[in-house]
Amino acid sequence: MEKDALIYVAGHRGMVGSAIMRRLQAAGFCNIICKSHRELDLTDQSAVTNFFQTYRPAYVFLAAAKVGGIKANDTYCADFIYENLAIETLVIHAAYRYGVKKLLFLGSSCIYPKYAPQPLKEEYLLSGHLEPTNEAYAVAKIAGIIMCRMYRKQYGCDFISVMPTNLYGPGDNYHPENSHVIPALIRRFHEAKIKGAREVVCWGTGTPRREFLYVDDLADACLFLMEHYSAPEHINVGTGTDITIAELARLIANTVGFQGDIVWDTSFPDGTPQKLLDVTKIHRLGWKHTTELPVGLNLTYEDFLKGGGRR
Repeated sequence: MEKDALIYVAGHRGMVGSAIMRRLQAAGFCNIICKSHRELDLTDQSAVTNFFQTYRPAYVFLAAAKVGGIKANDTYCADFIYENLAIETLVIHAAYRYGVKKLLFLGSSCIYPKYAPQPLKEEYLLSGHLEPTNEAYAVAKIAGIIMCRMYRKQYGCDFISVMPTNLYGPGDNYHPENSHVIPALIRRFHEAKIKGAREVVCWGTGTPRREFLYVDDLADACLFLMEHYSAPEHINVGTGTDITIAELARLIANTVGFQGDIVWDTSFPDGTPQKLLDVTKIHRLGWKHTTELPVGLNLTYEDFLKGGGRR
């Protein structure tokens, strides 16, 4: 990408979008445009059309999405599929209509079947049934992948799809019920420490295995792929290693300084038994993550203590 090219970061106030902004600015890109939801509703067709017609960005990072943890996905499933489909459809089509040179669409590892072989290879897409608790979100993200692929096929658009593993880091949502597992546990253990609680109750059995990627590493991968990858197939971004949720909970408890017991409430669902991405493809291109989980958790807890993210 040219340093002075107009770059649009959709979702710049979210955890991923803000990390992409930091990475672009650090790399010397000086012509970045972003709009808040109040300024630009990405589910409004006329608003999106007017934006692209007026500004005509050369490059687009599509990081805007409605996101949440397992409970939010299950509870607000209609909102998740509607809002994400609307954002993807309108932005991708407008990017085609108004001559965007390259678009990067951010998906999610939940696109893969619940019982797919591990680690998850890109070709496992659409090879089995999805995890029911986040089916709506997954279907929306799969639609975005297929859209990018079909616009490339029919119109020759250089649109690529990136599938990150579970993300965490500065600017996350620390809501006690609707957030993802790491920010939810950071808040839960922190509040328990402050109150002097003897135990913290966590959801599920603690046995599922998950992979976690620090969000600034994802941002670095996005810039790398924008400059070095162009193909119809989506590409995984992760660390290539995973841990159990129970191990994660103890690691977060130690990071926060909570010394009590951890109790597991098995009335809550576990979700997919394991979700580990095969990152062979991106490793072969020359990119690897640099932030290991203990370091990233410390940085994320520091962000929480500073009031970062949405409460």
